[in-house]
Amino acid sequence: MFKKMALVVAAVATLSACAITPKDYETTPVIAQSPLGPVICQIYTHEQVTWDRSIRRPEKMDTETADNLCRQEGQRILDGGEPNYVPTVDTTSAEVVDISTTNGGL
Repeated sequence: MFKKMALVVAAVATLSACAITPKDYETTPVIAQSPLGPVICQIYTHEQVTWDRSIRRPEKMDTETADNLCRQEGQRILDGGEPNYVPTVDTTSAEVVDISTTNGGL
């Protein structure tokens, strides 16, 4: 009996340290089109749509509708559709200006 209890406690402790959260599976956000305007969706994996949700939606759209649209978009991608990724800004090519050497520098 004591061995079983020790094994159960060890198993629970081991599994507790392995908290799986959606944040660990985030992908690049995608855009889903709707009659009210674009919805920005956070797709978490390309294997399931349970966690997919909206992160930006048109003002006149409620959260539940936007989240459902995002799960539909996730399913479309899961079925082989091409994701429409949100454009990103390349910060590595931004010009850096040293203001200490320009007119009016400190």
